[in-house]
Amino acid sequence: MIELTRLNGNPMVLNSDLIKTAEASPDTMLTLISGEKLIVREECGEIVERVIAYRARLLAAVARRLSSAGDLQRVVSLTSLDVSGQPGPAPLPPRRDPSRER
Repeated sequence: MIELTRLNGNPMVLNSDLIKTAEASPDTMLTLISGEKLIVREECGEIVERVIAYRARLLAAVARRLSSAGDLQRVVSLTSLDVSGQPGPAPLPPRRDPSRER
């Protein structure tokens, strides 16, 4: 969830996963996946930064709860999935487990 400000100055909290598009014309208009449109005071770049920061906090919280590096690798792999068909980042190499060596 990210906090945004409506044009009338009232704060709101929005589930960032619902944002389909953000346009600046000159006010920032968000189109949600439901088709609903919201006009907010923040610029598109600021909204992008807030979404990235929110998702980074989520991933950090998940990483803290994982029991092994293999679990972390699976989470990283899932977050790298891209359903748009565009190539994504290269997967990380598997981590070496010193406790299994010998």
